[in-house]
Order: sequence, then C-alpha cells, then structure tokens
Amino acid sequence: MAIPDFQSVMLPFLETLQDGKERTMRELTEQLALRFKLTEEERQEHLPSGPQSLFYNRVAWAKTHLKNALLIDNPVRGKVSISKEGRKVLLHKPSSINSKFLKQFPSYLKFIGHTPDQEGEGKQETVIESTQTPLELMDASFNTLRKATAEELLARLQTCSPAFFEQVVVRLLRAMGYGGVTGEASVTGKSGDGGIDGIIKKDKLGLDVVCIQAKRWDGSVGRPVIQGFVGSMDYIRAKKGVILTTSQFTKDALDYVDRIEGKKVVLIDGPQLANLMIEHNVGVNLTKLYELKEVSNDFFDEDEG
Repeated sequence: MAIPDFQSVMLPFLETLQDGKERTMRELTEQLALRFKLTEEERQEHLPSGPQSLFYNRVAWAKTHLKNALLIDNPVRGKVSISKEGRKVLLHKPSSINSKFLKQFPSYLKFIGHTPDQEGEGKQETVIESTQTPLELMDASFNTLRKATAEELLARLQTCSPAFFEQVVVRLLRAMGYGGVTGEASVTGKSGDGGIDGIIKKDKLGLDVVCIQAKRWDGSVGRPVIQGFVGSMDYIRAKKGVILTTSQFTKDALDYVDRIEGKKVVLIDGPQLANLMIEHNVGVNLTKLYELKEVSNDFFDEDEG
C-alpha cells in the first residue's frame, strides 16, 4: 500500500501503545511499517530535502500532535507510552484520529495557536490542517520555487544573443569542475568552425580536451546536428563533447549518441541546463537560506548494555 500520511498514522500509533509498553520511536516506526504492510522500497523512501525516511518523518509528526493533545507521554528519555487520556480516547473506539479530532483537547488548541473560546471564530491557525507534514510542505514549496526559477532562467537564455549563450555554457562547465585548476576554457568565436562553439582544456598542455556546442534554439535538435559535431571533433582530436540547448533533442539524436564508438558526447536539454545553472550558482543569486534542525535520535539512544 501507499505510505500513509501523518494524520492516518495517529490512530494506529496510539493503538500500538495500548498494551502499556514503553517504546522507542525506532521500535514504533518498525511496528507501524509492519501494520501498514509497507514494502522495503517504501520504508527506504526519503524526503527530497534530506536523509530522513518519509515514513519516519510522518510517524514523528503524528507523535508531535498526539503529544500536544496529551494522548501520549514520555515516561523516560527517548521512549513513549500511552497516557490516561489516550486510553480514554481508545475506549470510545474512534474510526480515526486527525487534527480536527484533536481540537477537543485544550492543550492541542494551544499548540496550534488557539484557545477554546476562539474555536469557531474563523481565526487563522498557525498549523495548517493538511495531510502533509510541515517538512513535506516546505519541500513542495521549495520545489515550486525552484521550478519557477528554472523556467525564468530558460526564458532569459532563449532571448539572449548566441554569443552570450556560448559564454554562459562555458562558464557553467567551468563551475561544474571541467577544466580543473590548471585547465582553461574558451569560446571559438569563429564561423565555419564545424559546429564547435567552445573548447575546454582540462590540463595545461591540452592533452584532454572537451568540445562544446551551444544551441540557442526553439526547435528540437536532431541527429544531423549531432553527427556534424561529432565529425568536427576529429579536427582537434577530441574524444569528449557536450551539446547544450535551450530546447530539446529528438529521439534520433538521443539514439545516435548511444551508438557512437570511440567518443563520449553528452546532451543537455533546456530543463537540465536551467537546473544545472541553479545547482552551480550560474546566473542566479542566493536570496534566502533556511537552516532546519531535528533532534538527534543517536544522541538520545542510551546503551542498555
């Protein structure tokens, strides 16, 4: 089955603790994974922003909400158990427990920024009722902003001059580490150069050369363009090449590159180009930096031996 959202985890979380045993979050997460019949692949799925597993993150947020409703306790460091209030809730056999259900508890209302007399007045909550955890919401917002930036970058590249575009792609490849410390990169600046717009020498003597072609096109780049570029590489005895475009490559072009013998040519289309520019800080500025921290489970794991 699909990985459940954090609100769907709340009732099973509480029911797992109804035997009165104290459990670590690691133990609880494992038992809940078994209960939801998660595959190994689903257990290992990670959040886009970090190494924490998606399911563990959702279990942890379920715990946060239940804890603030006083339905669970922390009897000893690093462990959780069901509270008296939590047992009362289970006696009524609820069909589900979610944020709306938890609003009946004053401590939970305080957690979300409400007081009992404010309920029903339509005031905005500080915690959004969502099936996504706050970290998932941040990831989604980050991806939306990154996509918008990539689209704007691509639009700007499509309107710049061919000469400037050639400079951009050379600068990007240098930022990615091609050329190293002692190498050099340059734009040919010639017409009739066989389709080679730039050259990167990865060492001082130019023993390892990467050829560059920059296509600021609207239409797709086809196989004839790739064949012409590969042929031109022979003039400077290059074995490596990169073709970057603001558009995309045809299927024939992609298939041809896979069959080239004796040379390595990489094709980078518009979306890839924009994302690489963002990743390597070419044409973009850092406007805001957020540092998120989480409690270290290893720090609080006590050696029982």
